[in-house]
Amino acid sequence: MQVRPLGDRVLVKLVEEQERTQSGIYIPDTAKDKPQTGLVVAVGDGEDIKVKEGQRVLFAKFAGTEIKLDNEEHLILSVDDILAIVE
Repeated sequence: MQVRPLGDRVLVKLVEEQERTQSGIYIPDTAKDKPQTGLVVAVGDGEDIKVKEGQRVLFAKFAGTEIKLDNEEHLILSVDDILAIVE
């Protein structure tokens, strides 16, 4: 299934954080924070969109609407919820 966001919205695939610390300690799912970075999969047709498909972005913690596509977690975000581009 393909999803194309409308207006100033962006479809972002969530990027999982590391499951272990640098010292090798395992972090259980209950202790993990919600991911705040993701990979831009699709962008809407709005005029003020400054991100492109394939870029990694940092977004607000409780932003967007969660959807599941092909058994993977995605978010539909407003461009205003994107805080930075991660390079």
